[in-house]
Amino acid sequence: MTVELVRGQNHPLSEVRLEIRVSAGTPVVVAATLGDESGRIQGVEWVAHPGAPTLPGLEVSRQAAADHRLAVDLDAVAESVHRVSVLLALPTGAGQPVDFGSLAAPFVAVTGLDGSEVAGFSLTGLGPESAVVALELYRRQGAWKVRAVGQGYAGGLGALLADQGLARAQQLASGINEAVARGLARSVPAPPPRTADGDRARQAAASTLGPDQGGVPHGGQGTTQGGSGPYDGAQGVQGPREPADAVAGYPSGPGDPSVTTQPGTPTAAGTGGPVDYSHPRRRNTAPPPPPPAPAAEPGRPAQPVAGDATGWSMEERLYNQVWGMFEDLARSTAAYRSAVDFADTRMERELDEVLSDPRSRIGGQGDAAREAARAKHAQLVDQARQVLDRDLAQLAAEADVVEPALPPAFARWDNPAWHAYRVPMEMPMALRLGDLHLPESDRLRVPMLIRLPLERGLWVDSGRTGSPDGSFLDSHELRRLALDTAVAHTARLLAVHPADEFTVHVVDPAGSGAQALAPLVRSGVLAAPPAVGAAGVADVLTRLTQHVDLVQMAVRGGAADSLPPGFDTAQQLLVVNDFPHGFDDRAVTQLRYLADEGPSVGVHLMMVADREDAAGYGPLLDPLWRGLMRLTPVPDDHLADPWVGHAWTYEPALLPPGSQVLQQVLAQVAEARRQWRG
Repeated sequence: MTVELVRGQNHPLSEVRLEIRVSAGTPVVVAATLGDESGRIQGVEWVAHPGAPTLPGLEVSRQAAADHRLAVDLDAVAESVHRVSVLLALPTGAGQPVDFGSLAAPFVAVTGLDGSEVAGFSLTGLGPESAVVALELYRRQGAWKVRAVGQGYAGGLGALLADQGLARAQQLASGINEAVARGLARSVPAPPPRTADGDRARQAAASTLGPDQGGVPHGGQGTTQGGSGPYDGAQGVQGPREPADAVAGYPSGPGDPSVTTQPGTPTAAGTGGPVDYSHPRRRNTAPPPPPPAPAAEPGRPAQPVAGDATGWSMEERLYNQVWGMFEDLARSTAAYRSAVDFADTRMERELDEVLSDPRSRIGGQGDAAREAARAKHAQLVDQARQVLDRDLAQLAAEADVVEPALPPAFARWDNPAWHAYRVPMEMPMALRLGDLHLPESDRLRVPMLIRLPLERGLWVDSGRTGSPDGSFLDSHELRRLALDTAVAHTARLLAVHPADEFTVHVVDPAGSGAQALAPLVRSGVLAAPPAVGAAGVADVLTRLTQHVDLVQMAVRGGAADSLPPGFDTAQQLLVVNDFPHGFDDRAVTQLRYLADEGPSVGVHLMMVADREDAAGYGPLLDPLWRGLMRLTPVPDDHLADPWVGHAWTYEPALLPPGSQVLQQVLAQVAEARRQWRG
């Protein structure tokens, strides 16, 4: 199972022979350093770089390139090595980019020798840095782990190496740059970057859409002023071309460190000052505090209240309260796991002391000491569990109050709020895609909310997952559940948008999803019947590609208000079922184009696919999968948070068996659209 890491998150490694793949989109220098227990480099012989690419257990590329593959054998590194850091740096010289902020976010993946991806990390949010520590492999208690670092250095490679304790850092950096320059002189120059126009197009599109539609993405859908979101992951994952997915939909919370930039010191992901956690739509004043809670009766604890958080509206207060519940559950569980780890370590140490003392082998002293160590361990674990149970009880009581008060966009399908549903006049600030929970709190569910408008496509994985829930289902049942999940997500997106602000297109090349798509087709909420066959696929993709091109040209030319009469300015969603069936090479290229360029102008993807079905395309589609937020039709623990690295189990938001709420909601949406069209 692939884990999409976010900055600061770690993940255990089950293999010692690995390959680290770097995709940067423009030539970069890749090096690796070896560190001792404190992370310091002992000398230049502990640095693998283009001028000296090979060390025991480690080999890097000999020149700058847009894509790299590093070979790592952790069993072959010296016993004194406790850390292997992977570094990225920009080549120096005329015509070369000066900082990562002007480039697309690099992506680094750790894979096995068979090519199976273990963990990935997108280095989003970089600014004036020209060198960055991408990730590190480190030894902890005899086992190896990988950690996403993403620490940038505006002073370049020399400042980075000096920060890791290398005495002759600047001299070595100069030698590396000279070796790279010689390699570039022998290489074919890369095509000129086109990121500047793309950035201007995105900025102009955001200003055209207005402050409400051009809001800051959340939950793995982007960052704002250095912030990161918990959903950007373990599919994490974070950034417009994230993922991960780390627990991919809330904003950064007060648990994230605020980093300020000092001259000559590393900067965290290009942040130029403290992270701004204020609401993206309200930048000038602080939101009002929550209303006071009713006074508790003497001798009884205060009862939780729905909306007990800051915000300008009840919707915003509920959103922030749900976010607070997520953060509280993450921290309480982290404290419990830390206490259990401490108890385990303490018991192991005491047992080792007993075994190392010859006197304990005489009589019953050894047995008594072992029993005492186990008793202390049980006492510590019990105390930690009592504290966790107390916190879980408080959170469960809060969830019991908050869940019934949620508006339809935040609510489960079985919430009574849907029975009073009316087509909204404006788009909500977030949308519920499912629930999250942890093994220690299996009965407590926290809503998974992502911010709107979408700035990252969705991928409902119809393939095998690592969860027990999916292991008993055959491939046909998984595909059916995946499409049912996609239909539920699509219906929710239609329901939370005003009648004229969201258009849905469906591509079903083989017609295999006719039964699952029937509610959307019968209600008349689709722009057209589902496209079938290769010709239908080509027609829909061509029209949406032209839509993206036209909006981009209008924005770049400053004529966003001069689109042709009858042009559909609503947000567009393309639902693709059974990919890559019915897709030729041109259609695949158009699909990738929509995934990359569509979100900036309001065109989004929802893929229902098994990645293995598209394995024949090889790495060509890797950016597509990484750019989508992965969801599953069955519970699966593929999402992670950036603070403590919990693997959160995601459960999709599905309709209760036999419920007619979906048909009722779609009927209201269809009627509102007919009235609007007049």
